[in-house]
Amino acid sequence: MGFNGRRTRGLTAVALAGLVASPGSVAHAQDGGAGESSGLNIVRDTEIEEILHQEMDPIFSAANMDPKRVALYVVSDNDVVNAQTGSGYNMVVFSGLLLKTKTPNELEGVIAHETGHMARGDVARMGAESSRGVTGPMIIGLGLGILAALAGAPEAAAGMIYSGNYFGQLNGLAFTRDIEARADQAAITYLEKAGYSGRGIVDFFNFFRYEETFSDAKKYPFWFSHPLSDERIEALTERAKAQPHYNTPDTPESIAAYEVMKAKLKAYTQRPFQTYIDYPESDMSFPARYARAIADFQELETGKGLKEIDALIAERPYDPYLYEVKGQSLMDVSRAAEGEAALRQAVQLKPDAPLLRVLLAQDLLAENDPKKIPDAIANLNRSLIGEPDSPIAWQYLSEAYDASGNDGMARLATAEQDFHLGQVRDARAFAMRARTLLKHGTPDWQRATDIVLSSNPSADDLRYMNGSN
Repeated sequence: MGFNGRRTRGLTAVALAGLVASPGSVAHAQDGGAGESSGLNIVRDTEIEEILHQEMDPIFSAANMDPKRVALYVVSDNDVVNAQTGSGYNMVVFSGLLLKTKTPNELEGVIAHETGHMARGDVARMGAESSRGVTGPMIIGLGLGILAALAGAPEAAAGMIYSGNYFGQLNGLAFTRDIEARADQAAITYLEKAGYSGRGIVDFFNFFRYEETFSDAKKYPFWFSHPLSDERIEALTERAKAQPHYNTPDTPESIAAYEVMKAKLKAYTQRPFQTYIDYPESDMSFPARYARAIADFQELETGKGLKEIDALIAERPYDPYLYEVKGQSLMDVSRAAEGEAALRQAVQLKPDAPLLRVLLAQDLLAENDPKKIPDAIANLNRSLIGEPDSPIAWQYLSEAYDASGNDGMARLATAEQDFHLGQVRDARAFAMRARTLLKHGTPDWQRATDIVLSSNPSADDLRYMNGSN
């Protein structure tokens, strides 16, 4: 999800709790049901990302990679069981994979396999060695698709990511069985070093091994790009069983977090009636009650949802994500003033979470109270310390500065947004305008100058800049 600059229902458009989306595109992730949306939803949710990194960071560390550099993008599509490594330290994981794995260890195994590709540079190597000339476009399409989704063009993003160069030709792009086998072996090494069992990846591959005999139309995308074979599974199984941690079970804490993640994803990405089926009233576990509360909000049963979420808060008063769901859900039904207190509590409990601060700022702007704008600006600037390249934070900051009458900073924020999205022409235009409105020589004026100089300025642009200095 992303933003498109139009306003609808205030600033209430979100796909998941903490996924701060377009001020204008009211498009919850569950709209249309799984697989029915033509757009691409990039899931940004602090709780889900935190759970994923808690599980996966030991694997990244085992691969001698800094976990903070690894960007995990969750794509909301419950029908797609897939994970893909992009260029650099970017990894895309589809919600279908998160929901169809049965244990935390299965998910750890699949991500460890993708980490093997990432650490070995397999994507870059294929891009350099491919004689078909399609791997490069695939990588470019993946990167542009993510940017398009974050920028508020989910349909364009889907076109890029689901294009012939990405999925339609994956038979031609598929890693060789030799490369896959090497990634398998690397995965076992990382899992063992992290203290995890290799049983999960063996179980996952065995469960889906029948996919190898299916027609291309019936295969999950994962098996297009990750060709499977009996020999490969046998070699993986033999190596996994030989490791000391093979019989190490998932910890209760890991299982609990995993179930919360799945419950939250289900509640936001499927129809509420399906959530009620998956988590009936007789199930009084925390994940079930959490999912039902979210489903109530999705059904616009706000009173019922508030009763459920308040009961959970009473039991877990230090859980920031319960306050986040409550505050965002109130904002979604144009009750931003009521949601503010809950969102402030979420930020207080987790002050270094950029998305929570963006969500609070979104709520403050939705209140349409000029007195709240400075606070919104402060929270957005604080969020940018943690995520300086966040397009959505720059988008809201531009709106906040515009609402406060600070035209120069509004233009600079828009230039930053475009710059981080790779839209250099627009970035240059807004930065040049910002320079004429900002005080000469200030850090903000210098930043606008830097953006111009970094955005392929023409000779005329440079002459204009020199004349305006």
